[in-house]
Amino acid sequence: MTDAPISRRALVAGAAGALGAHTLRRAGLAQAPALAAPPDPTKVPGQPTSALGQRSTFERPRRIPSASGQGVSLSPLQDFCGIVTPADLHFERHHAGVPTIDPHRYKLLVHGMVERPVVFDLETLKRFPAVSRLHFIECSGNGSAGYRETRPDLSPQLVDGLTSTSEWTGVPLATLFREAGVKPGAKWFLAEGEDAAVMTRSIPIEKAWDDALIAYGQNGEALRPEQGYPARLLLPGWEGNANVKWLRRIEVADRPFMTREETSKYTDPLADCTARMFSFVMDAKSIITFPAYPVTLPEKGWWEITGIAWSGRGRITRVDVSTDGGRRWAPAELEQPVLAKCHTRFRHLWNWDGTEATFSSRAVDQTGYVQPTLEQLRKARGLGTHYHFNHIRAWRVRRDGAVSFEPEG
Repeated sequence: MTDAPISRRALVAGAAGALGAHTLRRAGLAQAPALAAPPDPTKVPGQPTSALGQRSTFERPRRIPSASGQGVSLSPLQDFCGIVTPADLHFERHHAGVPTIDPHRYKLLVHGMVERPVVFDLETLKRFPAVSRLHFIECSGNGSAGYRETRPDLSPQLVDGLTSTSEWTGVPLATLFREAGVKPGAKWFLAEGEDAAVMTRSIPIEKAWDDALIAYGQNGEALRPEQGYPARLLLPGWEGNANVKWLRRIEVADRPFMTREETSKYTDPLADCTARMFSFVMDAKSIITFPAYPVTLPEKGWWEITGIAWSGRGRITRVDVSTDGGRRWAPAELEQPVLAKCHTRFRHLWNWDGTEATFSSRAVDQTGYVQPTLEQLRKARGLGTHYHFNHIRAWRVRRDGAVSFEPEG
């Protein structure tokens, strides 16, 4: 999923309708389902079988697209259970719209520092032994709404909705590189997309030999068009923009190509007037998805705090939860399976006594890396950065049970 930071103006404009719907639901005025339930379903024949299944009319999760519809569309994290994102709710990020590509005319060229330049069509890719893996993808600009100019009426979707997990199916890029015969001395490869933006990124070749995929399947079916149909590059754990969609060309070389998307874009300006380049890996991160804005807890008592955690460096080994503003932390339960470079669901029982409280989560991955506080991240990166916002998120519950985003968590 190619990605970019989101402007506050676009985010607010795109979210206005969804927040209005949240307000209606909280007031009990949301539109009634199109198909009303009978008083006694056992007395009425049900719906017939169909060629394509649909959600219950009572369930209406929706992405939030940006105002133009050309940039981002945020995934409704607060509506999910488990770790897999339904394909039609996977977040979107594209730079020039979603191209329409005929799979029968699709070609992937592998050339450059190789013994045998090769062109693969889709059917040829599918003849290679396939692998399927669960991995998250995250826009490197995800979380920007919680870093500066924050406000209390942010939902998990608006804060961190540019991440999703799918089961991806495809052929390891290493297999194609062996077919082409990568030459000694090759250090990088260029991935180029077939969209109108002609998205291009330089990738260290070690990632190809490690776990990179050319994916053509998602959650048991073909890729959705907005996810790169008919084939995309998948780089588990690395920033979304590098996971080039609608992949048409791979060029192997001995140095990075210094494209627009890794020079003027997708670099991290730092407070000391330098910048991080090729900051591919997404650091450990977590967010509580319930309770969160716009939820109102109706009564005191036991509630289950739940959310997701993830890291581009491997498995999540621990998630701590605090319900007193970060003074004390308790380990949450990690729901199985806990997979590398994949969303992990965590749960923590909390007995709310009806007083005001601030609660947050803190992820730790297998390298020992601990999710930083907002203060720590700002000190390390400065206020000018546009990417890799992985600081702790917090929520505040008032005495009346209303939950809001807490900017300084």
